[in-house]
Amino acid sequence: MKGLVSKSGFEMSNQDKDFFEQAMADVIPLSRGPETLYLKPQETMDKRARREAQALQQENFLSTGFLELIPCEQPLEYKGEGIQQGVLDKLSHGRYPPQASLNLLKKPVEACRQALFRFIVQAEKQSLRSLLIVHGRGRDDESHANVIRSYVAKWLAQFEQVQAFCRALPRDGGEGACYVTLRKSAQAKADNFERHAKRSR
Repeated sequence: MKGLVSKSGFEMSNQDKDFFEQAMADVIPLSRGPETLYLKPQETMDKRARREAQALQQENFLSTGFLELIPCEQPLEYKGEGIQQGVLDKLSHGRYPPQASLNLLKKPVEACRQALFRFIVQAEKQSLRSLLIVHGRGRDDESHANVIRSYVAKWLAQFEQVQAFCRALPRDGGEGACYVTLRKSAQAKADNFERHAKRSR
């Protein structure tokens, strides 16, 4: 009887064949179907995609409860804890050109709340840091435009991502709009770190 012939072309003796069959007795052949094998499914997931999906699923935490109306003649101005005055000064002088804008003119309060939340989440997702929000001004404190303006100031301060905001320059809407600057996103920080690491090599 002839021995087993291997793929490399040499002939195995009967004794070698017995050893081979014993060694392979517990081996289950792989399916030939169109399967994809992942050694570590969780670790190989795209972390950025996961963060983006989580961000878009966040619950809108912006409140519509008690509102303190901001007088029409009082300019909007805010800077978060730990933010230097220089950041607000540069923002108010238009040193950070808007990368995206949101128009809230003549929209209901709830529509503005939803739109602003989505806008900030998407801006952070895209690593945008300089924004423009058009809210209107109004002729008196209780006008709809000033109510929206006051809500925008309240809502922006509720975002941890917001560094500062202030009234826009006349070319961008003046008292009827505001500039907003966001903190650098975690992804942007990671990208910067990677770029600096490559330069230092």
